[in-house]
Amino acid sequence: MIRRATIKDVKIIQSTLKHYADQGLLLPRSLSDLYDNLRDFIVYQKEEKIFGVSALHVCWEDLGEIRSLAVLPPHTKQGIGRQLVYDCEEEAAKLGLKKVFTLTYQESFFAGLGYRTIDKNQLPHKIWGDCLKCAKFPDCDEIAMIKEL
Repeated sequence: MIRRATIKDVKIIQSTLKHYADQGLLLPRSLSDLYDNLRDFIVYQKEEKIFGVSALHVCWEDLGEIRSLAVLPPHTKQGIGRQLVYDCEEEAAKLGLKKVFTLTYQESFFAGLGYRTIDKNQLPHKIWGDCLKCAKFPDCDEIAMIKEL
C-alpha cells in the first residue's frame, strides 16, 4: 500500500535514504530537512513495515521533481519503485504540473518509465539549491531525466 508519510515515518525514511546515501547514490537528508518536507513524501508499506519511499517536490509552476526514491534491498525488483514513481506522477498531474524530472544514477529504470535524458542545464537554476548540500557539488555525475505528463 502506498500512503502519505507521517511524522512517525521520518526516522525510517531517513534510515532508508541513508542506506543509499552511504553508497553515494542519493543525497542524504537530515531529520530537520525530512520534517520540513514531510508533505512531499510517500511510503510503500506492507504488513506494518515500510519497504520504500519517494517524494514529489514542486519546483516551479509547471515542474516537479521525483526525489529520494529508495526501496530497501530485500524488496527491490518487485515493482515497488515503479509504483512509487507512478504515484508521484499522478499527484503531479493532479496539482497541474506539466512535467517531472529526476536526477538519478538509474537511467534505465527511469527510461523504462518514459523519462528521457536531458542536459542538466535545461533545468531551472532554482532546483540547484539542494545540490549545494551535496558532497559531489559542483562535479555532479547524476543523470537528469524528464517526463511530460
